[in-house]
Amino acid sequence: MGKSQELYKKAKNLIPGGTQLLSKRPEMFLPDLWPSYYSKSKGCEVWDLDDKHYYDFSYMGIGACTIGYSDDDINNTVKEAIEKGSMNTLNAPEEVELSELLISLHPWASMVRYARTGGEAMSIAVRIARAYSHRDVIMFSGYHGWHDWYLASNLADDSSLDGHLLAGLEPAGVPRSLKGVSVPFNYNNTEEFLEKFNKIKNNVGAIVLETIRNDEPKLEFFEVIKTETSKNNIPLILDEVSSGWRLNLGGAHLLYNLEPDIAVFSKGMSNGFPMAAIIGKRNIMQSAQDSFISSTYWTDRIGPAAAIATINKMKNLNVQEHLIKIGKEIKKIWEEAAKDSGLKIHISGIDPLAHFEFKYNNPLEFKTLFTQLMLEKGFLASTAFYASYSHTIEKCNTYSNAVKEVFDNISEAIQNNSVREKLKGEVCHSGFKRLN
Repeated sequence: MGKSQELYKKAKNLIPGGTQLLSKRPEMFLPDLWPSYYSKSKGCEVWDLDDKHYYDFSYMGIGACTIGYSDDDINNTVKEAIEKGSMNTLNAPEEVELSELLISLHPWASMVRYARTGGEAMSIAVRIARAYSHRDVIMFSGYHGWHDWYLASNLADDSSLDGHLLAGLEPAGVPRSLKGVSVPFNYNNTEEFLEKFNKIKNNVGAIVLETIRNDEPKLEFFEVIKTETSKNNIPLILDEVSSGWRLNLGGAHLLYNLEPDIAVFSKGMSNGFPMAAIIGKRNIMQSAQDSFISSTYWTDRIGPAAAIATINKMKNLNVQEHLIKIGKEIKKIWEEAAKDSGLKIHISGIDPLAHFEFKYNNPLEFKTLFTQLMLEKGFLASTAFYASYSHTIEKCNTYSNAVKEVFDNISEAIQNNSVREKLKGEVCHSGFKRLN
């Protein structure tokens, strides 16, 4: 137990749930042993409160740091913004510059609004869509955050969101009167979508989906949704919070010739500095003026300045090409190491956001053991890998050697029926649950 673990024990008594973000909760990785706090970070390297060094081959700031931790170029831009004043009674001119940049990358869009997190940006998009359509029901596929409009789906069925990334999301505190206003459908399931849509289409105020997460979209699925939204004058909102800026410069929807009415960005667009953008068609975005959507810190200078610097760096260095290359390399490492050690795993996800799962009856025990053994070798690692520009082939080779040794150790544990015995703590969590 080091300083990081001791501090987290204190945090659980001071902060409900221990952390601000479920995905950063130590219990999601390695209960009692995960180095919960960092003192500094650079590139893809992290130092905890005991100054122990790790390579981050897990989530890279939960997908926010596409370039890498503490990038000099972006930091210098932010420092300049701070020196000039990060907040003011007047507006930051970077808002206009960023708007022009986003619209130049997405010619179908003509207006932009800003927020600072993905979840709130999605709520803004839904509010704008409802203001335009004058209808309440939101049909959606995928994960879209913590706000009432989304969690309301679990008022009707407490497991309706389980297939949309995170299981066990409790709607406690969400008004019961919202029951029925959020209706989920599964990605790429055209038949299910049409069955649900045809029953309620006169009440649908927007259709929301992630452009892509784990599986390539089926052409028919996108075509049907686009046809129905256009025919019924229903805004189509694409959530690019996770998918944006990883496969290409801008939204992944550009790769699939899918033209939405609104697209939402956050995470990787500003390399870890809080920033989010809602872009859309003029006739729909103007509906924002019919509703009160306003917040002081949506006007700070740091977010737009960081986003402009990040996007320009992506453009100049072909960052997306590197993310795809590194993601493919990691998938190859997993595949070959599993084959050599005789482990059964399943690999999924787009290349820059790769995942694997252990195909055994007790997968969480295997996941926990993998994380524990990789941590001992100096890696922050789990069954997911989010690529950044700071991940080099040389670092991947070091990671590969560690994975091979750990997979061999897990294979040996299977033969000895000792996977659970090798764990030094509790098994990791798989979704949302109360801590204490």
